Amino acid sequence: MAQGGDAVIQICFHGAESTGKSVLADKLARALGVPWVPEYGRAYCEARGTDLTMADLLAIAEGQQAAIDAASASDPPLLLLDTDQLMTAAWAEMLFGEVPDALLAYPKADRYLLFSADVPWVEDGTRLFGQTAQRARFADLAEAVLQRAGVKWQRIGGTWPEREAQVRAALTDLT
Repeated sequence: MAQGGDAVIQICFHGAESTGKSVLADKLARALGVPWVPEYGRAYCEARGTDLTMADLLAIAEGQQAAIDAASASDPPLLLLDTDQLMTAAWAEMLFGEVPDALLAYPKADRYLLFSADVPWVEDGTRLFGQTAQRARFADLAEAVLQRAGVKWQRIGGTWPEREAQVRAALTDLT
């Protein structure tokens, strides 16, 4: 169950880079008046660069959990997660060909929304896998991590308005 209290429903946005997770999490959190937890890894990479080691990924996972715990402390009825450690696990697989057990041991969200890599790539200075083959591989690894973890998830895809409509419908169904 979700952290912070029995009533908290955690919805995690999951998927390859540049698929609209951060933008949509921020937009919907403001529109719905619910908290969201930004991607800790983005701030980490902006501060330290993108030449990551496995130790960096483990530090990112810890920082993400601390942010999730802090946002959960007030027991909101709904908490949107821009990402969590399962996405960090996909990064580990993509960068190093392995996933430490520690990344799979963190608490899981109640539902994962897997964003398809079917929208245009946008470079922002922290993204690494913009070439078509790399992006497709990363998207496949993101899905494989969800399957490996045995969590509930659903795919989100299409145009930006279609994605937003699908996420809104998913949130309505879960709350």
